[in-house]
Amino acid sequence: MGVVFGTFSMHTKQVTFRTDNLDDELEMTMVCHRPEGLEQLEVQTNFTKQELQVLYRGFKNECPSGVVNEETFKHIYAQFFPHGDASTYAHYLFNAFDTRNNGSIKFEDFVMGLSTLLRGTVREKLEWTFHLYDINRDGFINKEEMTEIVRAIYDMMGKYTYPALKGDVPKQHVDVFFEKMDKNKDGVVTLEEFVLACQEDENMMRSMQLFENVM
Repeated sequence: MGVVFGTFSMHTKQVTFRTDNLDDELEMTMVCHRPEGLEQLEVQTNFTKQELQVLYRGFKNECPSGVVNEETFKHIYAQFFPHGDASTYAHYLFNAFDTRNNGSIKFEDFVMGLSTLLRGTVREKLEWTFHLYDINRDGFINKEEMTEIVRAIYDMMGKYTYPALKGDVPKQHVDVFFEKMDKNKDGVVTLEEFVLACQEDENMMRSMQLFENVM
């Protein structure tokens, strides 16, 4: 399962909101939003005020309205994976950042998630990743949800998927991993089962180290 976490970490590092072809008309229809004071975000995140200023300038440069909707997010994300279809994975990733469930990501939402992924504790990173996989947000991950995310990652990587996609590799991949996680064999994985399985698996923990020291 390291490919999943490793890929996700790589994506987080690469997506820095740089693009020259945003839909200006769409942006103009969105209500402008000013973030909370950077001093408050400095307290709430693991970034310094200077780092937050740099992040905010980049965010505003690409998203002048101060908010990003799903279509814009997908448009930005797709440019980093031209040889695959990133739309499905970008959809799930957008939902993970959209903690307010209102169909848009404000700078605060973005920087809070980024802080967890890049500077959070291992437990915090695992919890964030669990919520990414918990597509229906019922507090559990079932095999179908895990398969959806893994397939989305394979689709996004396209011909550069490694190892090369043969047959029903995503399903096989999930079957093995889910078997390790579902400790009580009730067909779903809880947050604690997810965290415990990752902490017990040396390869998993090694993959989680990719989140660190990338800023």
